[in-house]
Amino acid sequence: MSAAKTNVRARHLNHPSIPRYQARSGVSLKHDESKISFAIIRHNVRTYESGGVVAVVKGKEHAKNSVLQFESGQSSEDRHAGWRYFLEPTDLRPGMNPEEATNLRQTRLEVRESQATPDQLPNPNPPRHS
Repeated sequence: MSAAKTNVRARHLNHPSIPRYQARSGVSLKHDESKISFAIIRHNVRTYESGGVVAVVKGKEHAKNSVLQFESGQSSEDRHAGWRYFLEPTDLRPGMNPEEATNLRQTRLEVRESQATPDQLPNPNPPRHS
């Protein structure tokens, strides 16, 4: 796993406004993972650009297999440019149109960010301790 992806995941899991065992979408991670829907997100680890939702699938194992399929079909140039895929628990409907899923996800992210107070937002430049 790349350092950037690890850092993003660590920030997400340690974010004070997100309970440790609850996904951003509100889907409890304690539930049977075969019944949870997952959005497969395309993301550039070099530029932090989002390629949006590429699929919404039901079940963690199915989602992991789908990510492997996307990665195996990816060109070496695309991968070298920084494009990767990650899973995000969601309440979006499995099989829905990826463009519609991307728009819904983006709208929800914007609403959540607009409702957050400044002390709830992660600091992109945390102070360094010497």
